Amino acid sequence: MRRLLTSLIALLAVANLGAQENVPKLVVCITVDQLRGDYIEYFYNTFGEKGFKRLLNEGLVYGNVRFEFSNIDQASAFATLYTGSNPAFHGISGKNTYDFSRERETSILHDPNFLGNYTKENYSPKNLLASTIGDELKIASKGRSDVFSIAPDAETAIISAGHAANGAFWLDNYNGKWATTTYYKGLPWYVDRYNYGPESLSTRLEQMVWTPTLPIDRYNAFPYVLDDLPFKYTFNEKMADCFPLLKTSPFINKEITRLALQFLEHGGFGTRSCPDMLALTYYGGNYASLMEKEYTREIQDLYYQLDQDLENLLDAIDKKVGLQNTFIVFTGSGYYKSIEEYPDGLMMNIGEFYPKRCVALLNMYLMALYGQKNWVTGYYNGQIYLDRKTIEDEKMDLEKIQSKAAEFVAEFTGVQHVTTEHSLRTGNWNESTANFRQGTHHLKRGDLIIELQPGWKVNNEKRGEKPQIVRHNAVLTPLIFMGNGLKPQHVYREVKATEVAPSITHILRIRPPNATSNLPLSELILKSSK
Repeated sequence: MRRLLTSLIALLAVANLGAQENVPKLVVCITVDQLRGDYIEYFYNTFGEKGFKRLLNEGLVYGNVRFEFSNIDQASAFATLYTGSNPAFHGISGKNTYDFSRERETSILHDPNFLGNYTKENYSPKNLLASTIGDELKIASKGRSDVFSIAPDAETAIISAGHAANGAFWLDNYNGKWATTTYYKGLPWYVDRYNYGPESLSTRLEQMVWTPTLPIDRYNAFPYVLDDLPFKYTFNEKMADCFPLLKTSPFINKEITRLALQFLEHGGFGTRSCPDMLALTYYGGNYASLMEKEYTREIQDLYYQLDQDLENLLDAIDKKVGLQNTFIVFTGSGYYKSIEEYPDGLMMNIGEFYPKRCVALLNMYLMALYGQKNWVTGYYNGQIYLDRKTIEDEKMDLEKIQSKAAEFVAEFTGVQHVTTEHSLRTGNWNESTANFRQGTHHLKRGDLIIELQPGWKVNNEKRGEKPQIVRHNAVLTPLIFMGNGLKPQHVYREVKATEVAPSITHILRIRPPNATSNLPLSELILKSSK
């Protein structure tokens, strides 16, 4: 009997050790803002073997991630990926919001209660209403896990870090330093040293010249590039838009990688009793001064250099922590930003929608119905806001006014559909308006949500701003899990963006974020049960 008990105890100990080995020491979430899966395919022949190709060959690969709402942007996409819920729950429906009383646009994360480190901006995750992957990891580990994020912009850095993280860092638009907010208490010494040492961006800026990395004839993915001239871009701190421009060049990805390597070298990732987390954001969109040019050699070069950055990052993780101890998550943000321009003489069935004129005419219409009051506050980001205070003071029926206003706006040429806030809030919506409900939060959305016909231009009549052309194209967005003993596999089905977070937390053996209702992806459930 004693021998049997000893054997059982030994067997349980071995099984428990095997189970512990399934939990990674480090999770690295790599999200490429504006990543396009079709570009990975088009530029594939220019890549090396240890960047994109390594992810595709060694990872569990899903072909496309679908976001369940329209008007996706940087902030709403990242909040969805890291909370496992849509804007209807996590509250981030866009990167910016508009203060009609002050007539100015502000970041959705603006918070005057906190100061900035290496920045004059004030941010916190207060308006992110759901918990994130990092939050749940900090709760489960009772604070022992380290959670950090690095990104080009404050919104993506803070959202991917969450509320309970040690720190979130982004490149300040004015001084080029790695900035954070005093909301987070962690400011590692090596970030301070990096900002002021010989490795700082300002000391290297003059040598940063963007020219073709490959021979010019290797950039042959697009037959629509007409000129054979090489490109050349330089960056100077005296330029007002120096750092915002740099953030849309390959150099931002190199800076992300350089700082990430500092964290890997000095941060002790993978050495604690509980898993650590590092969230990294790369850039995969157009160069800012070329937004109106869809097909360029610059975008091909950016992807080529991003491939090298991924190689350097994966190699560093392997050497410092070991890929067998690390869970890699790679995906994109599900949208792509560009400015369309049509050649002269090209006949297109399009028109222009003028929000200011629409608001003025709607106000006149409501005046004719309900009296000489200012019934409309304004328009922002595809939504019209009524003056709720006036409606309340006049003891008017808000639902009735929204309905009348929607009927009026629906008659405008170019308007595809209009729905009201009341319809979305009370459940009176259908498949055609599901995107509106998922993509907005009931405390922040306008009274009317407008969808324009594809190809129509939104002309805000602002000096220096080009009309925005409406497109409803989906962006092919791969999702890849790699490391931690995962076997290579390609899964040919579409997955939802809200399934990413609960899949990661399942591998970490912690609760999913509090607003997600999705189960982990089945392939990862099967993996962790083996």
